This record gives sequence, structure tokens and C-alpha cells, in this order.
Amino acid sequence: MAKIAIVTDSNSGITQAQAKELGISVIPMPFMINGETFYEEITLSRDEFYKRLADNADISTSQPSPDSIIQLWDNLLTTHDEIVHIPMSSGLSGSCQTAMMLAQDYEGKVQVVNNQRISVTQRQSVLDALILVQNGKNSSEIKEILEADKFNSSIYIMIDTLYYLKKGGRVTPAAAALGTLLRLKPVLQIQGEKLDAFAKARTVNQAKSIMMTAIKNDIEKRFGGVSEDNQIYLQIAHTQNEEAANQLKEELHEMFPFYPTYVDHLSLSVSCHIGPGSLAIACTKKLV
Repeated sequence: MAKIAIVTDSNSGITQAQAKELGISVIPMPFMINGETFYEEITLSRDEFYKRLADNADISTSQPSPDSIIQLWDNLLTTHDEIVHIPMSSGLSGSCQTAMMLAQDYEGKVQVVNNQRISVTQRQSVLDALILVQNGKNSSEIKEILEADKFNSSIYIMIDTLYYLKKGGRVTPAAAALGTLLRLKPVLQIQGEKLDAFAKARTVNQAKSIMMTAIKNDIEKRFGGVSEDNQIYLQIAHTQNEEAANQLKEELHEMFPFYPTYVDHLSLSVSCHIGPGSLAIACTKKLV
């Protein structure tokens, strides 16, 4: 049986410490802060990131360099036969296309998975890949299985402030000003490769209700129905909003008592564009 390495990036939310425990590799995402390059969890901690964000620093995200990816793959292939590389969604970053292009020189030894996942759903794909390795699947089979499953997840995100979306040019200043005046809490959705507007709420509680109802509808209409036999992974992600996230976990448990719920921070690459105070609910249909 081939020895297979699993690679992802820090958009998955998997920390370097967790990567060691899982036996995988996590590529840190680069950030430009006031013209200086930092790497998530290597030279930039989560606390430092939010401090810089609060200080109104000029922050932008970037792709891992091709050289860093090639070096990691070459090192892994000295001890492994094949690699499964699971980057963030191709619809949200160019890093997936870059990896796919680089993999062409590896004669099938590197399989890049383009399954439109990010954050907690990307993390679940990594965990699924590890199980598929244990089940004896090769890298090509794992890629095929994960990509065939790409639409079996949903993410809904409540934004606490429109300031960062305005700063990044994703909403107009006028729309941001109106939203702030009306104290709107926009709810966005990620379905497949796109991040789109979904609903507008006036309060956090209303936004949570919208997201919970949307997740329930997705499970009932797209993922086989709400039942103990139909296993679904529920995930909550947040940006500097841990208390609210844990409260939301309790509320989700009341609605779905037989589904496990995982809570984590949204990746810094996402947080850069939406700012602190957000809440997200995701669900992923159990694959293996």
C-alpha cells in the first residue's frame, strides 16, 4: 500500500500543533501588513493579527510561494509515495490553481483536490482524507472521492460590521454607511466556490435564527434529512467571538441533539476581510 502524505493550508484552521498530532503538513498563509510579509502561526499569531487589524494596519493576503510548495512536496516525497494536497476553494483564492499547475510536473504523485472548501469544511476534508488513507485508498481515489463530495457542505456567516468589507472594496461606502446606520448584520453564504449575500438581520439573535434555519433547510432538502441515521457534521466558526460561538453551540445542540458540533476560529485569511465579531455555522454531510 502506498504511503500517502496529506497537505493543506492554514485556511483550514488547522494549527501547526494540530498538524503534528494529525501527522499532516499545513502551509502557512502569507500576509502583507504595512508592506511587511508575515506567515500565519509562524511569524504572525492570531492575537497579533487582530491587534494590527484594530490598529487599522494595511493588511492583505497572498498565496504561498511556488518555491515553498515545491520544497514541501519534494521533502515529503523522500518519505512518502504520494501526496494529497487540499487547498482552500479555487473560487476564493488562486492558490488552488497554482498548486494544480505545479503538480503537473510530478507525474501523478501529487493530487491537488479542488473541492471548494474553506475553514471548518476544509478541515473536515482533511480528516476525511486521513480516514480514506487508512481505508487503503490511493491519492487519485481520494481526490476523486473528495471532489465528488464538494457540494455536500454549506457555510453561513454573520458579519458584525461592514467596515472591513467596505475597506476591501466588497461593498460601496454608501451601502456600508447605510448598513451601519441601520445596524444591519449581513449574513453571507458559501455554496461551492462562491461567497454571496444571503440575508440581512437587524440583531445577532435574528442573524443566528436565519443561519440555523438555513442549515436545517439544507440538511432536509440537500443532505438527506434530519435524522440520527443521517450523520452530519456541524461546525461553528467565529472571529474573536468565542463566548457567542459557545452559546450558539448549545442552541444548535438543542436543534440537532445527535450531531457533533465543532467550534473553531475562522481562518485569518477570511477574518482579514470581515473583521472581528463574526459568527458562522457550517454543515458537512458525513463522507466516510
